[in-house]
Amino acid sequence: MTNQPHILLTGASRGIGKSIHEALEAGAGRVIGHASRAKGNLVGADFAMPGAASDLWAQAMERLDGRVDVLVNNAGIFQANPLDGSDIAWLDSWEETMRINLTASAELCRLAVRHWQETGRPGRIVNVASRAAYRGDSPAHWHYAASKAGMVAMTKSIARGYGSDGILAFAVCPGFTMTGMADDYLASRGGPELLKDIPLGRVAETSEIADIVKFCALDAPPSMTGAVIDANGASFVR
Repeated sequence: MTNQPHILLTGASRGIGKSIHEALEAGAGRVIGHASRAKGNLVGADFAMPGAASDLWAQAMERLDGRVDVLVNNAGIFQANPLDGSDIAWLDSWEETMRINLTASAELCRLAVRHWQETGRPGRIVNVASRAAYRGDSPAHWHYAASKAGMVAMTKSIARGYGSDGILAFAVCPGFTMTGMADDYLASRGGPELLKDIPLGRVAETSEIADIVKFCALDAPPSMTGAVIDANGASFVR
């Protein structure tokens, strides 16, 4: 890792992503943050639209003087998709979630791997997945769980395929975390009753997840490549 790593972070506008942005900057990284719409110093790219991921990569490369050392894929959506909706509505919701949560991340991972192969430089990818990748999610969130399981499988494939090139990949799987998405879900599932499923007795703080991501992005030893790190208060253990 260089003295000042160049980092591209998706989904940096709020919640976990905002905390990751702050942690990486505190770690002396030069960070380009992303949001679905340009906001302040964040680059706008709507991953629901074809070509948005490659456009974001091009903008990041321009702003970072043609070099990205670390890619952190954190952007994602969490929207209910009831089985009793119309066929078209259910499929549209499935495809939108896959497009934003998984496909855009895959596009950026591909661009990053090719960049490092072409330049001969090492690189790191950190994919923020979810406990749902292993435990599953509610009946209205098949698509969310599937997208996060895909991120984990992709991370392992990258780690196994390109470790000899100095390209490292890690996945972080949070459980409930104090974000807007989690707050809405907790309310819909009974709030305090749901917390009984978490032995720690509370949901994670965004700063806790950010610390894990920062470690993987900047400090984790190369032998950790391919690791999937759980952060769910022991609500799911493997």
